[in-house]
Formats: sequence, structure tokens, C-alpha cells
Amino acid sequence: MVLCASCNAAAPELTSTSQSDDAERVVIGKTYTIQSEVLGTDRRLTVRLPTRYVSEPDAEFPVLYLMDGGPEQDFPHIAGILQSTDINWTVEPMIVVGVETVDRAAEITPPSDNPEYDETFPYRGGADAFRQFLQIDVLPWVESKYRTDDRRILLGESLAGLFVLETYLKTPNLFTHYGSISPSLWWDELSVAQTAETTLNDPDRKPPTLYVTMGSEGGEMQRGLDMVLKALRQTKTPNWTYVDRRNSEDHGTIYHPSALDMLRTYFSTPYRAGVGSDTFWMFENGVVPPLSDKAKANIEIECTKESAEKITFEMYNSNPNLWRGVCVLIKPGVRATQKG
Repeated sequence: MVLCASCNAAAPELTSTSQSDDAERVVIGKTYTIQSEVLGTDRRLTVRLPTRYVSEPDAEFPVLYLMDGGPEQDFPHIAGILQSTDINWTVEPMIVVGVETVDRAAEITPPSDNPEYDETFPYRGGADAFRQFLQIDVLPWVESKYRTDDRRILLGESLAGLFVLETYLKTPNLFTHYGSISPSLWWDELSVAQTAETTLNDPDRKPPTLYVTMGSEGGEMQRGLDMVLKALRQTKTPNWTYVDRRNSEDHGTIYHPSALDMLRTYFSTPYRAGVGSDTFWMFENGVVPPLSDKAKANIEIECTKESAEKITFEMYNSNPNLWRGVCVLIKPGVRATQKG
């Protein structure tokens, strides 16, 4: 499935006559209405704070800005990923800000004068204005209201993935990390993909971080992505990761696992490998083996991203007694197909 003009449409309201009136709601975030100076109308932002936002009152956090992020769009399932990592501590805690789109084809696509689009996309081409909306209205509102650090992540899928990739190319300094999931590169005869090489060749460009992936789209989607990947390689652009999911996901299934993988790729947390010394029941005959010399030398060092040894699960599993107690950073999930 390549074209999904109705993707991210509002879900129907669910009602149940059997539900008790005194049932408690499950709250995953709060929705705010802000006045957009750029768009000239009210717009909605939905926010989820990590649990550590309250427990660590002096801490600052990265912000994940989610395109198509309304409460009836992609916000619930992406916020669910961050809720999961809040309780298993595998990804850094972060603030999620869902940016709702109202008419996504009109608001987040590049301009196109192709008359063949007139029936399906009578209103289109608002991407530049929506970027200004993010820059002038959304980012200042978020950063004045919450304790944020200097990391801004922009995430989107399909047409929103196209918007993310175009934003990465046109305004690279607006965000520090970009996650483009199955971007709709077919748009306007691959116009965004065709600009990639020239844009990336700009000697003054300071490239941010890019994560891009695509499923079994084929056709113009894949052809456009191949052009972008070629441009990234030929221009020797750093800080990008591509994961080929043609043989594992389609357009309808790719978003959730890819969003988790993007977060794991750039925001995984370090930890001390192996089970604790007091969990004797995990060891043969209840005897806890001694720490290796490597672990003894490492155990007094604070475990941070900077001090962690980057290893794989294969490395750990080949000699767990060597690594038990060592501060490591292991990225779960699939391996990158290409990196820069």
C-alpha cells in the first residue's frame, strides 16, 4: 500500500452501554489549544511528560515532536512506546509533543502543480508554512512551558515522513534528530528526492541526525529513497542510519516497530550487564561467580553513555562472566542496513 490519503483520520468515538459511569479514565497526556500566529487559527498540541519529569525536578529532557500527533492520530501509540521505556529504562526519558494535523495533505506536502492531483489533493503545498508554524509557534511554546534540553526530535510516517525528510534537507538546524518512516517520496514526481544531492552538497551545512526506513513499498517510493541514500553516500554526509524493511514490514505495519528502533538507535541507555550479585537463584547451584578483572576495574566508574562500552548481544552472550557488572551500551533490535 503506497497511497493512503485517509491515513491518520480521526477514529470513531467508542461507547459502551455496559461501562459503569464511575469508571476511571486512563490518561496518557494533556491536549492544549494554542493560537498560531503563522496559520492564523487555533491548533492543538498533545503532551506526555516522562515520569521522571516529576521525580527529578531539576532535570531537563529531550522533546519528541510527533507529526500527525493528535489524540485520535499517532499520539497514543507513540506515547505508549515512551511509557514502556519509562518503566524498563531502556531509552532515555523524553517529552512527547503531538502536533495535530487537520488536513494533512494540504498542510504538510510540498507544492505541486500536477493537475492529476487536483481531484485527490485539491488543497496541497502547505509544508513551508507548517514548518514556520513549528518554528514560530510550537517550539517556543514548548520550550517556555517545560524543562527541555537542546535535543529536538521530529518524527513522522508516510506523508508526515516526507515532511520530516524535506525538513531535514531544507531546515536542518530546526531539529537535532529526524525520524522519517516510509516517506511518501512519490509526491510530485520525486521532487524532494531530486533535491537531495544538491542540498547535501552545501559546504556550510551542519548535518543533524537522520533515521530513515521503508517497508515493502516498491515503485516510486523505493526509487525516491534510493536517490536519497545515494546522495547521502556520495556527499559523505555523517550521522544517518537506514534500515531496510522491505522483507519484514509494509506501509500499514512499519510505523510502531520503526519508531521504537529509532529511539533505541539514538537514545538507548547504558547499564551494568548481567544479573545482580544478590540474585543467587539465577546461577547454577546458587553460587554467584566472582566478577572478572575487567568488571572489577570498571565497577567504580560511573555508568554513563560516555563511559559505557558499546557491545552487541552476541559479544555479551559469548562470555557473560566477562561482562557481568561492566557498564555497557547494547542497542536492541535490528541492525542498520547502511550508516553514515
